[in-house]
Amino acid sequence: MDPNLFKRNELLAQKVIKGLESRNMSADYAPSREEALRKALEQIPEGSTIAMGGAMSAHEIGLVDALRNGPYHFIDRDAMADKRAAMLAAYDADVFLSSANAITEDGILVNIDGNSNRVSAIAQGPRKVLFIIGMNKVCDDVDGAMKRARSVAAPTNAQRFGLSTPCAKTGSCMDCKSPDTICCQFLITRFSRHPGRIHVILVNDSLGF
Repeated sequence: MDPNLFKRNELLAQKVIKGLESRNMSADYAPSREEALRKALEQIPEGSTIAMGGAMSAHEIGLVDALRNGPYHFIDRDAMADKRAAMLAAYDADVFLSSANAITEDGILVNIDGNSNRVSAIAQGPRKVLFIIGMNKVCDDVDGAMKRARSVAAPTNAQRFGLSTPCAKTGSCMDCKSPDTICCQFLITRFSRHPGRIHVILVNDSLGF
């Protein structure tokens, strides 16, 4: 990464962390993927039950592999035949892993979901929600964050899942009502009523979509 961009991201991360803390959420900054993994594991006690949404960022820093192979009870939805049971089990997890489709400079999290298991678990249920977020997802404000979620994250995920939506074909949001749409539920998290329940690790890297 360009040294100037790295430094800019570092300063911006401190601004985002202040915003998160003002919203009753906690946060860490990690200068690398390796440091992000270390900080994430510090947030997850051994023996914890862990579930997750579709967080590519958690995969990219090596967190999912560490949990699968470590002293944890990892609810591996991909390995379970009963997907509904896996989703329901997530609501009683000690820790729920997620990323965000976007985050504002003042600490507001924006997420879009198709099945809505991810946004519902972020909002309520698991005792702790741990976000892994690359600095590529930081936006000026909520409008910019919503645009990123709909015009960058959603089309990329639709293509990744092989869905038949206009955005999967064009790469741009068409505000569709396709049966395959993944833009079903929008969650804007501007405050947490439970101190420390939401913890964000900002990584000075480009992660996820």
